[in-house]
Amino acid sequence: MSIPVITISREYGSGGRAIGEKLAKELGIPFYNKEPEQQKSTSFLYGLYMGAQQLPMNDQIFLIQSKISREIAEKGPCVIVGRCADCVLRERKDLLSVFIHALLSFRAQRAQKVYEKTASNIEDFVKKKDKKRAAFYNYFSQNKWGDARHYHLAISSVYGVDFAV
Repeated sequence: MSIPVITISREYGSGGRAIGEKLAKELGIPFYNKEPEQQKSTSFLYGLYMGAQQLPMNDQIFLIQSKISREIAEKGPCVIVGRCADCVLRERKDLLSVFIHALLSFRAQRAQKVYEKTASNIEDFVKKKDKKRAAFYNYFSQNKWGDARHYHLAISSVYGVDFAV
């Protein structure tokens, strides 16, 4: 069997980016991660401005990202983290969509250690990041972020990056 196009969605602090990067390296395939801020603005002035545009800025960005994800996948096997890539590429027969999750306490501890986050209540910080990711994903996809039924594989990262890879 040939290596598929692998998409990774993940909870904040679960190590999904690190898992994807290491997996791509081990498989000898390209890795794509850089994601823009995944949120919709709630500013009144922003809303007025965007109302005058044909499509909201986030929608335009998503369409561009989707086009890029399709172009990347057409080149061959790769690992793409985030960007709703699992939904954008869902029609591909060579797609493997993965969701990386972990216990909240693990993710909070990892956020402090790896990302050097120093929020007064780190668990609330992690939950807010997840809420933003879920809002972005649910807005642009037909699925519910984190619902294991919409992924080919769900992996807990509590045993570390190497084990998950």
